[in-house]
Amino acid sequence: QPCWSEYLTTRIEQNMVVNCTCPISECRAQPTTAFIYSIVSSEDIIAKYEKALLRGYVECCSNLTWCTNPQGCDQILLKDGLGYGAACSKCSWISCFNCNFPEAHYPASCSHISHMTCAKCNHGFCWRCLKPWRPTHKDYYNCSAMVSKAAWQEKRFQDYNERCTFHHHAREFAISLRNKISSISEMPKIRTLTFVLDACKVLEQARKVLAYSCVYGYYNQDTESMDIVEQQTESLELHTNAL
Repeated sequence: QPCWSEYLTTRIEQNMVVNCTCPISECRAQPTTAFIYSIVSSEDIIAKYEKALLRGYVECCSNLTWCTNPQGCDQILLKDGLGYGAACSKCSWISCFNCNFPEAHYPASCSHISHMTCAKCNHGFCWRCLKPWRPTHKDYYNCSAMVSKAAWQEKRFQDYNERCTFHHHAREFAISLRNKISSISEMPKIRTLTFVLDACKVLEQARKVLAYSCVYGYYNQDTESMDIVEQQTESLELHTNAL
């Protein structure tokens, strides 16, 4: 029993307990949950084991995933039926289930988010696999382009990037403002500030959409459709600034 306890404890601490087998090389038997409970006595180790079981279950289910909130959230989300706008019931974070980007990025597509371009030579590549955007991806910008075109592309990138960064910072301000109002509303004899909190939430969402609209606009080459998008974006930005 001491040998089994040490073996299982080590496997659990190394996150290798799922599908572990008997330490005898010729034996492929797997210890059951009941067996592990009877051998391991440490509550901390058992807690780690249960987390490993849950993590393994979520990873095996194609319709389950963890909330991607970078601040940390242990909520499990069901992908089926969750379109854009569905938020985590615990932290309200909105995730993208189609790519590895940590949050929903509408109206920018997943390919827009994954596509990076060198500001100097205009070489396009995928930030996830680091391979050239062409031929396995889409829309590759030729490094042998004329200097004038490269300079124009760099200036265009800087303009969109500055707008995107501004909206992300403005979104952080809205979040900070909502947190401050939340603490004030908890004070006695303060009238309800729910309407202000709701306004802050709308402000956060609007800034988020405006930021990713910059990403969408930068990569979209359809001039006709972009005229409509730019008009809608400008209108949203005016109302957001007023709010």
